[in-house]
Amino acid sequence: MNKWFKQFGLVLALVVGTVFSALSFAQDAPVANPQATEGQIWSELQAGATGYTTSHGEFHNQPINSYDLRVLELRSDWLAPALMAALFGMIIIFVLFIKVNGISKLHHGFSGKMVYRWSKFDVSIHWLGAIPCLLLILTGLTLLAGRFFFQPYLGEGFWAGLVYGAKQIHDFMAIPFMIGWALMTTLWAKNQLPKMYDVKWFLVVGGYINFGPFKGKHPDAGFANAGEKMWFWAFALFGLIISASGMLLLFPNLFEPSRTLSLIALVLHSVSAIVICAFSIVHIFMATVMSEGGMECMVSGYCDENWASQHHNLWYDEIKENGTLKYRE
Repeated sequence: MNKWFKQFGLVLALVVGTVFSALSFAQDAPVANPQATEGQIWSELQAGATGYTTSHGEFHNQPINSYDLRVLELRSDWLAPALMAALFGMIIIFVLFIKVNGISKLHHGFSGKMVYRWSKFDVSIHWLGAIPCLLLILTGLTLLAGRFFFQPYLGEGFWAGLVYGAKQIHDFMAIPFMIGWALMTTLWAKNQLPKMYDVKWFLVVGGYINFGPFKGKHPDAGFANAGEKMWFWAFALFGLIISASGMLLLFPNLFEPSRTLSLIALVLHSVSAIVICAFSIVHIFMATVMSEGGMECMVSGYCDENWASQHHNLWYDEIKENGTLKYRE
């Protein structure tokens, strides 16, 4: 028994001695400065040091981005509030305007005669672009500005489900929107070219003001008035930017953009969305509330004859003279 105690005591002494030696060595050894190590790594990265991954992408060995981080602040501090203002601000402005000014009524009432204006195909491609556009605005608002304006008032579970649903709808509606944008831009451009009489349309605000020196003014307009032309070309330009940047963001594996290019695309996407959103609110109000009889054009493709002569007199006179005037039977 004494023999076993002696052996155990010897082993214990060796273990304790080893531990104390290790502690003594650790205390005597120089301590590494974490900040110095991080600074060295950062300096190497700034100098262009690369790494290795199993990815085969063009930028697979780029460990960090070198873009200005203030771009992220631009998105959170300016773009998110701007999109909120473009949507809700324009709605408030139009509600107040209609409350003060009233709507644009037909001076001679409805004639009961419906004039052919849009084909069924034109009506279809309008809604092909319009419905996805509205859903993209609402879901884009959630994705861009939601965490700054909505999330603080929602539960975590509800917020997570809302963001997930918004992302899925946003991605799914992107392709129909691009198709609608391409068809409308290609097929409708010929009727959207600016004319000299469009200047007068802007000077009298299209004849929609019901008070002061503007009251009763109805400027000349062809198939599309000056306001519709401005909306069309804004939609064509910024819709192109939205579509191009959206493709980069939607299919990164296909285009393999750099992280800096992806961030630039995201900013351009947001800026274009703000413009499209503001114009869309104006367009919707003008078609549904402001102009009596205007919505019928994009429901049936026909418009009331009095609406045509009051709001698009040059086009109405033209189709009467060349014999292309058609009524709904």
